[in-house]
Amino acid sequence: VALSAQAVAHLLDRGFRHFAYFAPPSTHYSKNRGEAFLHEVQAQGFSCAEYRPGYRAGRKISWQEQQRRVSRWLASLPRPVAILAIDAERGRQLADICHLSSIRVPDEIAILAGDANELMCDVSTPPLSHVKVASEKIGFEAARLLHQMIEGGGRTGETLKIPPHGIGSRQSTDLLAIEDPLLVDALRFIRANAHRGLVVEDILREIPTSRRSLEIQFKRFLGRSPAREIRRVQLERGKELLGRRELSIAEVAHSCGFANATRFGVAFKKETGTTPLAYRRGLLTGQKSPVEAL
Repeated sequence: VALSAQAVAHLLDRGFRHFAYFAPPSTHYSKNRGEAFLHEVQAQGFSCAEYRPGYRAGRKISWQEQQRRVSRWLASLPRPVAILAIDAERGRQLADICHLSSIRVPDEIAILAGDANELMCDVSTPPLSHVKVASEKIGFEAARLLHQMIEGGGRTGETLKIPPHGIGSRQSTDLLAIEDPLLVDALRFIRANAHRGLVVEDILREIPTSRRSLEIQFKRFLGRSPAREIRRVQLERGKELLGRRELSIAEVAHSCGFANATRFGVAFKKETGTTPLAYRRGLLTGQKSPVEAL
């Protein structure tokens, strides 16, 4: 379930250790997505709260009553907490209720929307981070299946699972929920400069700490070394840029901080199990990714 895996990874990378899920009372995809998110959070060793509105699906209640119910639920959550909203509409609704309840986003509550309605995410206050659903790929597969049915192929009964392709990071999760201020500074420095071909020595020139102390703190909070974090940030940027068809692989490589396309390709394949070109094709053609998703 790649959507949940990517959502949890994004929130863990920001240091969150408290999680929750926000969705309407009952829809098929809401239930499945919620269960997948819960299992992924638990697999990482954490617990996950879930909004339970206390009324049947389909029942009409006023906005004021809904706001009161959600506000009470939010007040019961530990701080800081990261919440996956099932979609951009619910994410914006949650952000509005936080504002009316004087809850700071993302300082107290971070919100990640489970789809990529970018207009809804951008007009929210603050703008919402979101899982980048592979819309073009979904359209391609829908057209392929429709053509197959028109040609007499019939329906196979198979449920296609199209993986998302990353996180669109916005202000609603722009927080590092980590107590160590030097580590926070180091992570911010990496995210601002990884595309410049950053190395660990560059961090040490910027942050007043020893290399050993830096390594220990990274392993303690993130489970990886500073060098691995630099590489992770570079490759996440690479995945995003590969979705821009006007950029060549070499241009993507240089924009991520790699000396050339060959080094980018080696690092990308080691991390993802596929080449940059195959990953790019998979965004549009419906080709299977190494990780399938709900």
